[in-house]
Amino acid sequence: MAMESSPRGSAPPARAPIKCPSAAAEDVELLRTPSVSSQEFIEFKRKATTIVEEYFSTDDVAATANELRELRVPCYHYYFVKKLVSVAMDRHDREKEMAAVLLSSLYNDVIDRPQVYKGFCKLTESCDDLAVDTPDAVDILAVFVARAIVDDILPPAFLAKQLPCLPDGCKGAEVIHRAEKSYLSVPHHGEIILQRWGGIKCITVEEAKAKIVEILEEYLAAGDTAEAFRCIRDLKIPFFHHDVVKRAVVLAIERAGAAEGLILDLLKSASDQGVINESQIIKGFNRMIDSVDDLTLDVPNARCLLKSIILKASSEGWLCASSLKPLGPEPRKAVEDDTAVKKLKAKAVSIIQEYFLTGDIIESVSRLEAENSSWSPSVNAIFVKKLIIAAMDRKNREKEMASVLLSSLCMPPEHVVAGFHLLIDTAEDAALDNPAIVEDLAMFFARSVVDEVIAPSDLEAMEEEAGRRKAASSPGMLALRNAHALLGAKLSAERILRCWGGGGTGKAGWELSEVKDKIGKLLQEYDCGGGVREACRCIKELGMPFFHHEVVKKALVAIIEKRGKDERLWGLLDECYGRGLITPNQMTKGFERLRDCVDDLALDVPDAREQLRCYVERAKKGGWLDASFSIARPGQAPVPDGIAACS
Repeated sequence: MAMESSPRGSAPPARAPIKCPSAAAEDVELLRTPSVSSQEFIEFKRKATTIVEEYFSTDDVAATANELRELRVPCYHYYFVKKLVSVAMDRHDREKEMAAVLLSSLYNDVIDRPQVYKGFCKLTESCDDLAVDTPDAVDILAVFVARAIVDDILPPAFLAKQLPCLPDGCKGAEVIHRAEKSYLSVPHHGEIILQRWGGIKCITVEEAKAKIVEILEEYLAAGDTAEAFRCIRDLKIPFFHHDVVKRAVVLAIERAGAAEGLILDLLKSASDQGVINESQIIKGFNRMIDSVDDLTLDVPNARCLLKSIILKASSEGWLCASSLKPLGPEPRKAVEDDTAVKKLKAKAVSIIQEYFLTGDIIESVSRLEAENSSWSPSVNAIFVKKLIIAAMDRKNREKEMASVLLSSLCMPPEHVVAGFHLLIDTAEDAALDNPAIVEDLAMFFARSVVDEVIAPSDLEAMEEEAGRRKAASSPGMLALRNAHALLGAKLSAERILRCWGGGGTGKAGWELSEVKDKIGKLLQEYDCGGGVREACRCIKELGMPFFHHEVVKKALVAIIEKRGKDERLWGLLDECYGRGLITPNQMTKGFERLRDCVDDLALDVPDAREQLRCYVERAKKGGWLDASFSIARPGQAPVPDGIAACS
């Protein structure tokens, strides 16, 4: 994912704002209509429109922040959020990216969280009106909502809380569904969303994190504050400075002593000199508070050290402790010791046992959702652990069924990863009862990657995290390394899918030729007048999400052979992508496979390459493909533009 920022500087201190009726920080529904005249609101709307237009012309975040502060009516900032986004929706990707960057920069520093929340509520409520002038308003606004969640300016709970407030069938509800299913639920969603409008081009997020660590390590070694600030500025990612703060605090906690003093001096100077603004410092500390329990695994007194750092920073005046999340009490014990969770564990075992007897996936999913209505990460993690432990004690049939159920649950990847960490932590004890635990765990880990339950990067992160706590020869570490080896083998996906005699559906394994034939038939039936819901159901029931690129390729071949005269199959691809049934990775792979064989297709359809170029551009506009995708194979010279035959 690439990082690019707009030019900006530090905004001058704010003048005292006019007091508006207060809003509960945690519940935006408590926001009340400000007690100011309607004439004042009309004047604010006029000035806000001017500020937005000037920002798109100048790209000056600091000046925009100053102008918004000077209006001195923070209770109307929700309208500024709505106006900024609605204007950007009708502009080019450059303005959309500028709007997202501005919101991230103003958050907490100029615009309070309840106002941002209320602004997005107003946007979803008015989406039907926005769609009149912007036909693809649903998709654009869905990206804005997803981007706000990725940028930590909108809580993920916004989706669940706002949906019931919207009328059934309205476009605002479509926005919520699309943001959740098409953007936030797909693998690597953060990178995909941040790249959507061409932002962050110069450096990937992983590269940025690595450079931040390198800068901090060099600073601790040399103590050169000026050089550290120069390097931080050269990254040109001011909206990502919260990661500098978080990683600096982690180093201070891990190394303590002199390192803590150096880090505190660096952050204080960064605040005083405007290198890192107040909102980024607060966001960085809040992220540290959220993850301190994980850090206690390596540094048992991490919570006490973090409290000490917050007190020192607050006493020095560069951190407003009242703006931080509460650190909370020391956890009593692991989450599994909680009485409520113990009851849920018993119910989870009951659900799993019944599933192994009946094979009813829908019933099992419904029961789990009923027991865990809040979709608690800890409960989901425990269910994953119990499911796999129960399957490992049984035959291959149950192991295959466990993998199929895990794929059908559609849990957030981090919940599944948390469950896998619980399995790694208990692997030594489990090995006493199951001598083959290394092989079984390795296969479950690999299968989850093949089924796209977790991403390959999640597996790497698991190994890195477990490596800090476990010996290299422990069963958990051996299982992780074996999983990597399984995934790296030739035809690994097909072999892993058949490891327990299944084909991803719990039925007898299919040959790939059979799967291709089934895909061809379902596309043919749909093209002859079948329903889109039935087609999506058939694709899902194949149980082979890692092979959905074949659906994309076959559909595109059929479209090109008809020379764009029939758009039904294109509409099916759009529906599958919108539902999250076909992931961006599988969509890209399908286009790549067609690109690689387009010369063969051109023997029957002479203008196949020109048509492919046209459909690639359409896919880019629809957000299916990254803007960097090219129909030229890697290593080949770019293919000269031709005239596309599709509309």
